[in-house]
Amino acid sequence: MTQVPPYEPPKVWKWESKNGGEFASINRPVSGATHEAELPRGKHPLQLYSLATPNGVKVTVMLEELLAAGHRGAEYDAYVVNISEGDQFGSGFVAINPNSKIPALVDYSPPVPTRVFESGAILLYLAEKFGAFIPEDPPGRAECLSWLFWQMGSAPYLGGGFGHFYAYAPYKMEYPIDRFTMEVKRQLDVLDRRLAENRYVAGDTYTIADMAVWPWYGVLTTGKVYDAAEFLATQEYVNVVRWYGEVAARDAVVRGRKVNRISGPLEDQLHERHDASDFVFRTQDRIAAAKSRC
Repeated sequence: MTQVPPYEPPKVWKWESKNGGEFASINRPVSGATHEAELPRGKHPLQLYSLATPNGVKVTVMLEELLAAGHRGAEYDAYVVNISEGDQFGSGFVAINPNSKIPALVDYSPPVPTRVFESGAILLYLAEKFGAFIPEDPPGRAECLSWLFWQMGSAPYLGGGFGHFYAYAPYKMEYPIDRFTMEVKRQLDVLDRRLAENRYVAGDTYTIADMAVWPWYGVLTTGKVYDAAEFLATQEYVNVVRWYGEVAARDAVVRGRKVNRISGPLEDQLHERHDASDFVFRTQDRIAAAKSRC
């Protein structure tokens, strides 16, 4: 283990732009646009600007689930916002999300176009707009929203805490890794106990709570998030593993995970989504095959 001298914080912190670690180049202590860049706009009322991170997958799964349930008004155009290249700091994106984080949605169907940012807010907005994937009875709705906001409040400890220090920091540090590992395992235990008594997160019905929690904690059990399944002994959380598999088998989830994905197997990458046929003809393996024949 690399020995690092003790850190003595200065009286006033100053930003050192080259502070090491993956994603260091896209993090900064100020907000606002860094460059002019208009956003594209497709033919549908719902316009999504995102990337297939866990937060992005929440929304594309929701949209695909709505379409699978027969809500034709949920047709959407999805465009990649490449956070590694700083697309989130373009003027067009900042105009719809001043926090410069994906995903962000614009709904052009109301008289006044409506912007929605923060993944949990988008899930709730779409659930209420279409009257789907959220219980109607007050106790059920409260339970669903409680778990939705549990995820929103808990995931920063998984991502910005555990994920950063375990997978992305420039060197391994025992204290923060131990600290955040303890918290992530506590969260997995909370979820496992809940799923021991319920088929889905909010009860017996699949809801936006599952769509919010699954891309983070469900996928974590497979090692596809931070390659940490063995380290966290995620196989011990048998109810989470069971639930992961059940949700993963849903056709809308399979499709939603492909949208705005720019890494991994080519057949799982659909950079832009404008129509259901894109899943057949516009995944990167099909595009590469077409180019090879030219």
